[in-house]
Amino acid sequence: MNEPITIPAWQRPHWQPSDEEIVLQFYVFGKFEAVRAPSADYGSDGLPTGIELTSHHHSTLRQWEGYPLKGRLGRMLKEDAPEAYKVALDAPEVLVVRGRIKDSGETGYLRDTLGVLAALLDIGGVAILDPQVLTLFDAATWRRQYLVRDGAPIRSHVLILRDGDEGKDRLWVHTRGLRKFGRPDISLRNVPEREGDRAGALCERLVELQALGAHFKDGQALEAEGVPSGLVAKLGGSIEDPEFNNTYVEFRWPV
Repeated sequence: MNEPITIPAWQRPHWQPSDEEIVLQFYVFGKFEAVRAPSADYGSDGLPTGIELTSHHHSTLRQWEGYPLKGRLGRMLKEDAPEAYKVALDAPEVLVVRGRIKDSGETGYLRDTLGVLAALLDIGGVAILDPQVLTLFDAATWRRQYLVRDGAPIRSHVLILRDGDEGKDRLWVHTRGLRKFGRPDISLRNVPEREGDRAGALCERLVELQALGAHFKDGQALEAEGVPSGLVAKLGGSIEDPEFNNTYVEFRWPV
């Protein structure tokens, strides 16, 4: 067992009350000891109200329609992290941590949940799947990413993707995972390839703003130093959206 590191929570200075919901979901694979997970060692008071943990025999979970280690997601996870995929697939037990909570002005809910996940690794967990960022971690990799003194950076909690867009030499820069903060994901469309790095840096700034509580309104112009003029927010999406599994705020790069 590694020496525990207290996971901090951060305030959200741009936060205003809303009807939005925070959504968390994780799968922890392993063979677990019949003891209380030492989440207090990580500064966690246990799972927040609204987030629950359920235990499953892996053989039973394989029968679920949404079983995450098969189908398109499973193939992608196996390709991206073959060693983590193997230990997860071979694990006899799976703990599912998931739920919804009200939008919050601070991130104690995330600290408490991550503290429980860290503790589950200490009592037999071998891999953690975060389906919101399409990533399967072995235990050592998860610890390196999230058990960081003074806390993992906000960027570690969200996936930023870069794909080809509908036009030639155009990119689509977009995110997954901002449901963890009760916020829509970011979509930057029609980005010229030469502006890819600039758009990626802008996407990171927008992720951080939303993680700190900011909201974008439909039709709101984005004005900031280093940001091209003409970017206007368009709200869309839903939990059923196949690209985001979330709502999104989209900006179209000016020609």
